[in-house]
Amino acid sequence: MRIENRFVSFYVFSFMFYAIVTPYIAVLIRDLGYSSFWVGILLGVCEVAGIAGPFVFGFWADKTGNYRPALIVSFVVPALVVFPLIFWVNPLLSAVFLFLLTFGLRAIVSLVDAVTTIQIGPSGNYGRIRVWGSIAFIFMTLFFHWTPFMKPDNAWSIGLWSFLLINLSFIPIFITPGAFLKTSTVIQTEEKPKEKTVPVSLFYVFCGFSIILLSRFAITAVYSYISLYLIEVVHWDAVGLVFAIAAMAEVPFMFLSRALILRFGALSLLALSAAGVCLRLLILAFLPFKGWIIISSLLHSVCFGLYHPAAIHFISSVFPVEKRGRGMSVYMITGSGLPSLFGIVAGGAIIEASGFKSLFIIYAVIAGAAVIIYCLYILKCFIFNKKNCGAIS
Repeated sequence: MRIENRFVSFYVFSFMFYAIVTPYIAVLIRDLGYSSFWVGILLGVCEVAGIAGPFVFGFWADKTGNYRPALIVSFVVPALVVFPLIFWVNPLLSAVFLFLLTFGLRAIVSLVDAVTTIQIGPSGNYGRIRVWGSIAFIFMTLFFHWTPFMKPDNAWSIGLWSFLLINLSFIPIFITPGAFLKTSTVIQTEEKPKEKTVPVSLFYVFCGFSIILLSRFAITAVYSYISLYLIEVVHWDAVGLVFAIAAMAEVPFMFLSRALILRFGALSLLALSAAGVCLRLLILAFLPFKGWIIISSLLHSVCFGLYHPAAIHFISSVFPVEKRGRGMSVYMITGSGLPSLFGIVAGGAIIEASGFKSLFIIYAVIAGAAVIIYCLYILKCFIFNKKNCGAIS
């Protein structure tokens, strides 16, 4: 089996599980009886875990060079806490259980991303592998939208499906042939040339991480609160449908992402995604109608379909193979953990104080700031000569 194909099953099964947790985690917390403010606090706890989990598991995998044990534990921990989270409703206990759930959950794809980029090397097409996760996500979100066996506003129903799917996600760990041997051994066995990092300027690294951080902060308004927005503002029970449309939109762009990265560069695509986030939030703020919500969901094509492969390419360029696990954890921290933590907590407070419209407008301005940073990068390149910018194609 080609190395590129070994990891498809991991993305498929992992994102089947993500398809229940990502769209419905805020709804689950709300159904436990918490206010919008407490939903924001508890989702913020999830983001703290999202910082810690990838870092701990990534460091462990880098030290041993073997990703299989870390992956097994990252699946086991969430499976153990799903039902206690629903059964014992208490702010402190809920915070602990949500922390453990996300501690493992956020590490799963981070670990798979790390070992995949290591083994396919710089010439591999990450987007064509990762796109299968999006396809699985689409299938499952549509299934949850239409099946009579899923109650989208019921914590017990969400919890049961989460438990079933996370156990199903164990399968690739035991059936994938040789995919998680020690990474150094795999690279040597496949006789791949040693991956080299391209020298980059500090300004390029600063701009890249800044755009990633600000874009992720802004899109938190969609990822964490769109479910509540649909139910409470639009009065439209279409959480699964909206997430499925967004995932469908990202598929073709993710499939073509490598060609676009080679043509325009990772930083340019990250800036384009930030502009897409800004437009998407403004649509939600000023046009809270079903048709426009669908149009805003289609912008996920650039908000994530281009953003994620470009961000992975950026991280792979900055961190060498032997530090790739930690590199992906840094990406999870700057591109998910920290901005999501502050974005969710602040978002809950904004909604409580002045509603969803204010949330979307404020976060659109933040996405616009990411575009301005890219403009400053281009200006520096123009003034001081492009070859001094440290840009990587």
